[in-house]
Amino acid sequence: MLSERAVRPAVSVNANPFVDFVSHTLTVVEAEARKLRHDPLELLTRAVQPMLWLLVFGQVFGRIRGVPTGAISYRDFLAPGVLAQSGLFIAIFYGITAVWERDLGIVHKYLVSPASRVALVLGKALSAGLRGLSQGLIIYILSVFLGVDLRFSPGAILGVLAAIILASAVFATLSLMVACLVKTRERVMGIGQVLTMPLFFASNAIYPVALMPGWLRVVAAVNPLTYQVDALRALMIQGGTSTFGLGLDFAVLAGVLALFVAAASRLYPSLAA
Repeated sequence: MLSERAVRPAVSVNANPFVDFVSHTLTVVEAEARKLRHDPLELLTRAVQPMLWLLVFGQVFGRIRGVPTGAISYRDFLAPGVLAQSGLFIAIFYGITAVWERDLGIVHKYLVSPASRVALVLGKALSAGLRGLSQGLIIYILSVFLGVDLRFSPGAILGVLAAIILASAVFATLSLMVACLVKTRERVMGIGQVLTMPLFFASNAIYPVALMPGWLRVVAAVNPLTYQVDALRALMIQGGTSTFGLGLDFAVLAGVLALFVAAASRLYPSLAA
């Protein structure tokens, strides 16, 4: 059980609103990180599915050679998609934690704190990025053992970290909005399961957008996961390229996150009702 100090941002003595906002946001991130330290087994169990995708799906389809992947192998093409999938599968069920916090009275403590609603929601979104980073480390280690041709330059690594954090925050905030609307763990779980497969398969995670029918390309174009995978493929893989351009990839992820945080911060107080 987290202490009240861990869930209630302290009253700030700073006169600068921006400093207050950053301080409150990081306090929420720190409180969420404590949960992660107390339950590391959760991350290991969630790593099983992406491992199977790389070991089984990647090996089989790599032999078929039916997917055009340009100058890189299908195994290299798939690794960024599996990394994005891993973060998606964790973040899309993040709203369940919010419902659990409401049942324990933690949401009420957050709402009476001096932190703004935006800081509370953004802090929770960024904490989901921490979970995504831990999954990314597991995928990187597995990719090294499988011989994936990874890039390890500092700029590429920083870009991968940013893409993981942004995308995880996007899908965690989407899940939080769902939790605010349906308010039960069972419904959040059900809607998360409904959303996961369309988001994954209507993206470029396991095949290029060029192979999709026209209507599915339209869906992929508005799917944030598409832009995360596009950025990861250019940054992670030697010889990988970005179809849309890294600038657009990160702009879309940041823009969607801003919209979702604004919407979730208006809905968040309703979770405690």
